[in-house]
Amino acid sequence: MFKKITLIILLVCVAALSTVGAAGSTEAKPAEKMELTFFYPVQVGGPLTALIDKLCADFMAENPDIVIKPVYTGNYDDTVAKIQTAIQGKNPPDFFINLATQRFSMASSGTAIPLDDLIKADGAAGKAYIDDFLDGFMEDSYVDGKIYSIPFQRSTMVVFYNKDAFAEVGLDPEKPPKSWKELVEYSRKLVKKDAAGNYERYGVGIALNSGSAQWAFTGFALQNSVDGKNLASEDGKKAYFDTPENAEALQLWVDLQNKYDVMQKGIVQWTDLPGQFLAGKVAMIYHTTGNLTNISKNASFKFGTAFMPGNKRMGAPTGGGNFYITAGIAPERQQAAWKFIKFVTSAERLAQWNLDTGYVAPRTSSFQTQLIKDYWARLPQAKVAFEQIPYAKPELTTYEASRMWRILNDNIQSAITGEATPAQAMKNAQAQADEVLKRYQ
Repeated sequence: MFKKITLIILLVCVAALSTVGAAGSTEAKPAEKMELTFFYPVQVGGPLTALIDKLCADFMAENPDIVIKPVYTGNYDDTVAKIQTAIQGKNPPDFFINLATQRFSMASSGTAIPLDDLIKADGAAGKAYIDDFLDGFMEDSYVDGKIYSIPFQRSTMVVFYNKDAFAEVGLDPEKPPKSWKELVEYSRKLVKKDAAGNYERYGVGIALNSGSAQWAFTGFALQNSVDGKNLASEDGKKAYFDTPENAEALQLWVDLQNKYDVMQKGIVQWTDLPGQFLAGKVAMIYHTTGNLTNISKNASFKFGTAFMPGNKRMGAPTGGGNFYITAGIAPERQQAAWKFIKFVTSAERLAQWNLDTGYVAPRTSSFQTQLIKDYWARLPQAKVAFEQIPYAKPELTTYEASRMWRILNDNIQSAITGEATPAQAMKNAQAQADEVLKRYQ
């Protein structure tokens, strides 16, 4: 009996030791990592992918329990389609970059969550973080009073101009045009033709292709507005296309091509303008600040940047992408995504992003960093974008923004190609916009 009891005790002890050993081995294993998928709108293999890869690697070095998996999803339109497909397939990204102009659609479709609870949970630090973003960029993060996105790769449109061409025709290289009247006057002087009358250089270039025309037109509409009204209401439910001022702005575009003969005819392509400018084929172009790095590295002539010339007032469009967190993911994944977003949008990292890409850093404190101060000293043309922000407003932003862009772009092009007068094009655009937006009113 004693031997039997002893054997039982020994077996119990062995079992206990085995259990402790098993538990110990479990604790010895590294904690399971959380993997987050991040959709970023760029083609695979471009220079931006290396920058995003580094930001992810830097974050993971400080947060070894979180793995960030960036997925490069093409352009913004491609990204929207891939987000929708991933959600339908029940394999959504945890967070993503999308246009700020898509915020109403992201909210109404239930694709993204409001971030207010995450911000509130950070207490005073959360409020200070949000308050540090420039108003010109932060204002297009809201839907019905809630914050749905955080500004990241933001831009505004500026004028790039060829200082050597200015000097060649007797214009002061340090005095770019400040008004529509001066824009026409300068452009006429800057045009250069050969003996046969063929263009060697156009005076000005403005992109008129679908997806770009509405951005530039936002700026011209703001400049000609009698009261500073934008192309749409702040709640995204109404469009304001059919006004005499907007028809006048579109008439200017038509006149630059036809009446004044200073701009390339037809639908000028956004992607063509930087190359034409660098080749000396056009003396001034309206383009994104995001092209500053490219132009500064490749220009063989002295160039300047300037505010978009005004008319009744100064005005410019803002654009670019914001961070969104996907709806329906677990709270701990939301927290991890929020942690990454705050990491990447620190003042120093946004300043470095500004230097690396030409996008405007959207936080005030970024411009107090030594990085930006040194950058402006080295490349003063970069300062213009920041200085123009107080005059800038979000580009056309409504519910069903993609459809609204197509409506405005198509009607602008109808005026450019002579199928409609500018006034008729704006009237047609208004009727089509009203039909789309009536369900939201």
